[in-house]
Amino acid sequence: MQYRYVHHGRNLRGTDYAVGDIHGCFSALQRALDAIGFDPACDRLFALGDLVNRGPESGQVLDWLDKPWFHALCGNHDFMVWRDAEEDPYPHVDHRQHGGEWLGLLPANQRRLIGQRLRTLPVAAEVDTAAGPVGLLHAECPFDDWQHMREGALSQQDLHTCLWARTRFRTHDATLIQNIRAVAHGHMTIAQARKLGNRFYLDTGGWMPGHGHFTFLNLATLEWIVRDGAPALA
Repeated sequence: MQYRYVHHGRNLRGTDYAVGDIHGCFSALQRALDAIGFDPACDRLFALGDLVNRGPESGQVLDWLDKPWFHALCGNHDFMVWRDAEEDPYPHVDHRQHGGEWLGLLPANQRRLIGQRLRTLPVAAEVDTAAGPVGLLHAECPFDDWQHMREGALSQQDLHTCLWARTRFRTHDATLIQNIRAVAHGHMTIAQARKLGNRFYLDTGGWMPGHGHFTFLNLATLEWIVRDGAPALA
């Protein structure tokens, strides 16, 4: 896997938000965006990986990636899907046993298109704000200094950490990542968003109908907003 890093300039027109794992629940995400007053004309949404698998709408991922205000990272599920779509499945985990059966039901040409697009997703990114840049990463930063992420000399083990690791969260590691204002993560599904050091964990299970919710992090203020994407009752 190749490392790709993207830098996004400051949004001078609207608000930038980060959100945790979507897992093919795009309708629920849209309802949650509507609930916070997200304005696609000026706001931007940064998805922290795991766009697909588990949920019923994974096949819509290309439609979302085509939205000019939607920017996404690669998560471990996205990685497994593009490997499978390119007929080189990841040997250590069968993503089909983790909500990935949908991919095999699609026509071959659509599988290829999804695989090609997911493969181009960056592993890490940063977004400028008035108070300093905020880093974006699916799982875990392999370094205590974000400058190493910018420089890009990552080993395959470092890349594995970026997509899969949970050690910092599980050990309650509050180490500050240097040379970055904050880092937003998905991957670790938790009941409520949590901050450790200058790291924000945002996967609060919005992809689990009736059990979780989406948490949005305002990148300018570093305040989080909780919204349920469940349909309103008639």
